[in-house]
Amino acid sequence: MSATNQPVMLVTGGARGIGAAIVKLAAKEGYAVAINYHHGADEANALAKTIHDQGGLAIAIQGDVSKEDDVLMIFKTVDERLGSLAVLVNNAGIIDQKACVSDMSFNRLHRMFGVNVIGSFMCSRQAVLRMSKKLGGVGGVIVNISSRAARLGSPDQYVDYAASKAAIDTLTIGLAKEVAGDGIRVNAVAPGIIDTEIHASGGEPDRVKQVGGSIPMGRAGTADEVAQAVMWLISPQSSYVTGSSIDVSGGR
Repeated sequence: MSATNQPVMLVTGGARGIGAAIVKLAAKEGYAVAINYHHGADEANALAKTIHDQGGLAIAIQGDVSKEDDVLMIFKTVDERLGSLAVLVNNAGIIDQKACVSDMSFNRLHRMFGVNVIGSFMCSRQAVLRMSKKLGGVGGVIVNISSRAARLGSPDQYVDYAASKAAIDTLTIGLAKEVAGDGIRVNAVAPGIIDTEIHASGGEPDRVKQVGGSIPMGRAGTADEVAQAVMWLISPQSSYVTGSSIDVSGGR
């Protein structure tokens, strides 16, 4: 428990889309939530205010998870303002414009893996240092947001993004085994086509409409459906689940 007598959750990239849905649901279930964002201060602060107005507790923390100093600052802020971290959701992630591997620049690749992979590693490291029973913590849960793209490859579109999410799958399995004896569970959720703003940032604002019919369930998913899977993974009902990934993809 934290200084606020509520379990504390940190959601990276929590101002919009799937991250915001997780934040809202967690606040409803009694978590004090730290909303990390890089861009989107207005959205993050508005979300925190909405939670406060509904009787919950949330703070917004600006920081780029691809930068170590920012990561250290984010976790220090959580420590000081909320208390002991119980849950980390590694949600922060980026996508770029559709391209073939032969057209991908070094800067694009560096940024993609810096945010999506290195950021998740650095945040996980800080979470383990706080949660590990061997280091004086009381245990905790880490949930990584992966993607079905990790297994589909996203050819001619986002192979770099898909590869970064495959790295997240490996992080989930390896870290889960590494810290299982420390009282920490590590799992992942792998969304498919979800109706969020990320498609517009990748240059395909109509992607949901274009591919929705090809999904076995006949539609795109919602951010709330992904958030529900995350909430199950952090709940006591999943107490014997670690190193696993839940597909939230409509069968894709």
